[in-house]
Amino acid sequence: MDKTIRRILVFFLLVIGVFVVVAVDSVRNINRAVAGSDWVNHTHSVILETEALRSALYLGDGAAHTFVVTGDVADRRAGVEALSDVSEHLEIMAALTRNEPPQRDQVARIDSLVGARVAFIRGVLAARQAGNMGAVRTMLSDDAGQPALKEIERAIGRLKDDELALLTERDTASFVQAQMTRWTVWTGVVLDFLLLAGAGWLIRDDITARRAAAAALQEANSQLEAKVRERTAELASANEMLTAENMERHWANQGLEHQLHYNQLIINSINDLVMVLTKATNISRVNLAVVRVTGFEPHELINRPFSSFARLAQEGGAPVLDPIAQAMNEGRDLRDQAATIADRVGRRIPVSVALFPLRDRDKVVGGVVVIQVIRPEEKLEHQI
Repeated sequence: MDKTIRRILVFFLLVIGVFVVVAVDSVRNINRAVAGSDWVNHTHSVILETEALRSALYLGDGAAHTFVVTGDVADRRAGVEALSDVSEHLEIMAALTRNEPPQRDQVARIDSLVGARVAFIRGVLAARQAGNMGAVRTMLSDDAGQPALKEIERAIGRLKDDELALLTERDTASFVQAQMTRWTVWTGVVLDFLLLAGAGWLIRDDITARRAAAAALQEANSQLEAKVRERTAELASANEMLTAENMERHWANQGLEHQLHYNQLIINSINDLVMVLTKATNISRVNLAVVRVTGFEPHELINRPFSSFARLAQEGGAPVLDPIAQAMNEGRDLRDQAATIADRVGRRIPVSVALFPLRDRDKVVGGVVVIQVIRPEEKLEHQI
């Protein structure tokens, strides 16, 4: 067998031996400590029951006096419940002290005093419930009152003092047992630690190497996870931005299409001929009235110069050199301008032309031409 393995086995055998010795001694001390703890708990229970008895007695006495004054059923019920609690606490105290003669005698003395007081309180409650106020006044006038309660208080105080003395004694014994157990355990722990340290020294290099490898692997995994989380977050953010942009673009296109359709419906509902011109006075859009009056389809007029479609004249009939272009450049309206337009078959139709420039802020970007056909009767009136 390898020498290092034999040494490790020797170390472990010694550790097991120390563990057995410590375990046996600790179990013995723990048993003694448990017994002492039980006595401590028993003493605390007696003290708590005495305090609860005193509180219940005072509560019952106070509820009885309140019931005498108010006659409220709730006060009577509170008094009866308190007296029931008093009886219950007395029974528990008797059971707790039945194996302790001095405390048992004190509990018997308290039982006698409290029993007399409970009987008095029950009598007051019964007389008040029956409506016999004369008996109630007689009982209250004959009642010893505070002296009786003080006698009970002194008896409870003596029992409590005795239990506190026992509690101090038992607490001291429990502390000693706990100290012995603590020293035994710590001595065994120190010896085992020294033995295990000797064994651990033999395998330290192997453990150190394994820990270093594990730490390096964990660090690599942590870095990889961090990079993956970072990249995932970037992709998620980019995807959210792209989705938002697509939705905004889609909504904008829908809004624009709806607005254009709505504008076209408005223009088509006008009976007069309406044309939209570019800054260069080319026709970019027409309404249905233009198609209905001239017979031209919209695609036959789009991108044509407006001057090739309509002729404007002065009062004397002399042609004007592109008044639409001049008005567009000057950014002014042109109203009630006499002109003629040609339909598909070449007929000249007398009309009245009005121009309204379109502006983007302070810049003219086009214009709207409204053409009103002059009917024969309107033309005659104009001539007259």
